[in-house]
Amino acid sequence: MTPVTRAEPTDGAQTLERGLAVLVELSRHPDGLTTAQVVTACGLHRSITTRLLISLQRTGFAVRDDAGAFRIGPAVPDLLGLARPRLREVAEPVLERLARTVDATASLVEIVDDYAITTLVAEPPSDGPRFSYRLGNRDPLDRGAGGVAALAAGPPRPGEPDRVATARTEGFITTHGELNAGAHAIAAPLPGWGGLAAINIVTNREATVQHARQPLLDAVREIGTG
Repeated sequence: MTPVTRAEPTDGAQTLERGLAVLVELSRHPDGLTTAQVVTACGLHRSITTRLLISLQRTGFAVRDDAGAFRIGPAVPDLLGLARPRLREVAEPVLERLARTVDATASLVEIVDDYAITTLVAEPPSDGPRFSYRLGNRDPLDRGAGGVAALAAGPPRPGEPDRVATARTEGFITTHGELNAGAHAIAAPLPGWGGLAAINIVTNREATVQHARQPLLDAVREIGTG
């Protein structure tokens, strides 16, 4: 009788299995894990773990915050889009109505690789001067209503700025001229969608920000938590 030889995993298969193990471990820790914590949890060599985390970050399956902790990235909920509504699909009609209601540009902001990225934009139908955001616009997280509100969509983190905690508690944040002179913005966090996101309204009229608060909060409730 000829003995059966079990095929050993190839390098590629082994790398894939290790990467999936790291991804699963990150999914169990929404507050994030450092490289050292992933090493301990997965039992891998540090150099291997570092390469896997870099690959996951580069492909959007993981993101790294300022403290060096890795979390699940936006590519994961995108994969789950077949099983549940995707944030951008749900948000698009709500943003269009919001832009018409407040007569200002409304946008969806998502945090990717430590930047506030504009992933959806709705413009009001009226003519006239106004501030607009283009798709793919990248803003820092420490300035601007959209980035601060998106950070507030996540759980409290040690050392986070006071206004992130305030935005989480109050449900919104307003800013004036932080990213562009003469621009006024109000944004609200969108928790529960698997990533850090917010709805942002920007205008050249300061009074619009005050009037937009309730429509903005209504829009967030309509989009829900996924």
